Amino acid sequence: MHHHLAMRSKIIIMASVMASMFLVALDQTIIATALGKIVEEFNAYDSLSWIVTAYLLTTTITVPIAGKFSDLFGRKIVLLVGVAIFGVGSLMSGMAGDVNQLVLWRAFQGIGGGIITANAFTIIGDLFAARERGRWQGMIGAVFGLSSVIGPLLGGWLTDGQAIFGLTTDWRWTFLINVPVAIIAFGLITIFSPPLKHESKPKIDYWGAAFLTVALATLVLAVDNTEAIFADVMDTFSLSLTGLRLIMGTIVTLATAGFIWTESRAEQPIIPLRFFKNRTYTLIMIVATLFGAGFMGSILYLTQFNQQVFGATPTESGLMLIPMVAGIMVSSIGSGQLIARTGKYKRFMEFGVVLATIMIALLATLTPESPYWHEAIIMTALGFGLGLVMPIMNIAVQNEFEQKELGVATSSVQLFRTLGSTVGIAVFGAMLSSGLAANLPDASKSDYLATLSQFEQVKKIGYLDDPNTLLTLNMPDMKKQIRAGYEAGIAQSALSQEVQQSVTEQFIDNQNEYSDQVTHAFSKSLRTIFLTSSVLMLVAAIVVFFVPERELKQASPNATPGEM
Repeated sequence: MHHHLAMRSKIIIMASVMASMFLVALDQTIIATALGKIVEEFNAYDSLSWIVTAYLLTTTITVPIAGKFSDLFGRKIVLLVGVAIFGVGSLMSGMAGDVNQLVLWRAFQGIGGGIITANAFTIIGDLFAARERGRWQGMIGAVFGLSSVIGPLLGGWLTDGQAIFGLTTDWRWTFLINVPVAIIAFGLITIFSPPLKHESKPKIDYWGAAFLTVALATLVLAVDNTEAIFADVMDTFSLSLTGLRLIMGTIVTLATAGFIWTESRAEQPIIPLRFFKNRTYTLIMIVATLFGAGFMGSILYLTQFNQQVFGATPTESGLMLIPMVAGIMVSSIGSGQLIARTGKYKRFMEFGVVLATIMIALLATLTPESPYWHEAIIMTALGFGLGLVMPIMNIAVQNEFEQKELGVATSSVQLFRTLGSTVGIAVFGAMLSSGLAANLPDASKSDYLATLSQFEQVKKIGYLDDPNTLLTLNMPDMKKQIRAGYEAGIAQSALSQEVQQSVTEQFIDNQNEYSDQVTHAFSKSLRTIFLTSSVLMLVAAIVVFFVPERELKQASPNATPGEM
């Protein structure tokens, strides 16, 4: 460990790490506003799912392996590799000539993102004593919250086309903007991070890595955009979605069994099975999984609620999350200060998860008639609760293990939280689709949809009997495009001006009626999702109360250099 370093050096290292972490967190939100322009330029609506899933896939796989590698080879070299890969992946994504290249470089970029994520939280344990870590864990938690607002704003601003140094921005800049920050972070880490050594000869657990890769990759593909990604496979082999997922579930089970068997025999396993004998570690992994699912159930669908109900653009919906982000930042930073003073952390995690549980349940009270201030009050308190929980999970786990095992221990928290989020999104997505199907009238009886069925551009978006397509058609920007296209078509017709006006007004009335139906059906479906999320959080809250707590130690004034 390097608790002996001067505070100036620690701050520079942490600034570089947080800059890298900000890019990774930002990438998850900034891309959302650019997707429409990307698929439009490449005319690749069928590949939309892969642009998102490719990054998620490689990030999920990389996190636990990178955590182990950082314990074997040192945090500095692994982090530098991650920053370099992320920077190159961003550059090449921004220069992609077609959608296949973009998907490939997004996957490459995800490897760098996974490495950075695995090491950012761990480096705090290398630089600071247990009691001091809360301050910095809280600051990284605040970075995540800040990125959720800045991402949509910056993505929308760049995608809309801005003049910068004589150049006009477009969607490519949402990737290219990462490059200079990555270069600066790489340079600072190279210069200021101390030389790192490892006294034992590392032995890589190749079989463990292989089994884990197969298990995680198959799991992500089984729950994230499965139908869109494997449409051709399903058609070729006449497989239903349920049948395909059963096959993939079998592969996950077998690969997981192989991973457990390998880890029980490996000399330096990717994730030592003895970790699960540690009560705190096991319980925090359960909490992280439940928290990941509940967190995404609230954040993801709040954004959609703002767009569907309030008619907000992606940029505006990001601004509307500011109350939640403010709550996350205040509680993350504030709790870190208090933990540093008291050496206690469990009480903050208990209060945070209980508060989050209550607030997510209250989200179920939102309706299309609810004023924004109603949502804002709930979001502020929810953010406060979430901000207390996120950084403390890392603190609790790091406090249980030796310095040489911090990489594996800390990356496990990120892995299980990601798995919870991934599976949670899939389950909630299925709940939303079934809820919309139950609450929406038969699409074939809608005059508005009957008109849209004649538009070629609409057919590229998806089938009109698919609930997700119906939601997409109700997005503010999409409604404007459809209306403008319809009016342009009517204006070119041979109809008289009076008839054109009458037909256009009827189309607008039909569109508004359809929008009202979708909005209310969507709101009803969200109630079930929010209540389910609150139940998951409630279970997490119960588990937290059984987590034992050991007092966090302060730095020794006679600390000497050690291994990182």
